[in-house]
Amino acid sequence: MSALRDALRELPDAVFADLLESEDAYLLVIDMPGVTEGTIDIGVTDGRLQIEARREKDVPMEFDYLSEERSLFLDAELPLPPDSTGSGAEATVSRGVLEITLPKRSSAPDHSVPIKGR
Repeated sequence: MSALRDALRELPDAVFADLLESEDAYLLVIDMPGVTEGTIDIGVTDGRLQIEARREKDVPMEFDYLSEERSLFLDAELPLPPDSTGSGAEATVSRGVLEITLPKRSSAPDHSVPIKGR
């Protein structure tokens, strides 16, 4: 699990993430303002959680950027904890907060993770 914690520390400074654990699963909570279920792709391949997200900007025409600190894209590949699998994983996104539940199991087949809006 330390590999996942280390990988979360390597995310861009503008991305805030929490990792929680229960007896049956891990919960990864990532703040990504401006992201919706239509702008996120999540998958599990070879024991790694892949997250690709983009946020949409709606800038009024009469304004120009003086400073732009928030990235439009997040492309992260995170190692799963050794006792976790992508099988049965679920994700929700609400108001820019992505929650990914990763059940604890013995094997991790490749598949896409469905995302539900709330």
